Amino acid sequence: MAKQQQQPNASKTNAQEVRKQNQQSAQGAQGQQKNYEFASETDAQQVRQQNQQSSARKNQQQ
Repeated sequence: MAKQQQQPNASKTNAQEVRKQNQQSAQGAQGQQKNYEFASETDAQQVRQQNQQSSARKNQQQ
């Protein structure tokens, strides 16, 4: 005789409670999103070039 397999903890999850918590979390996060740029996405050479160009423009205006 084969034993019936039970689903692990499926009945112990309160889906409505999870939805409520997700909604509260989403509401709390509104307006607090930050745009972080990772170092690997930054082209250091390009940043140096832009800084030099900006500095040159400032010197020309003075």
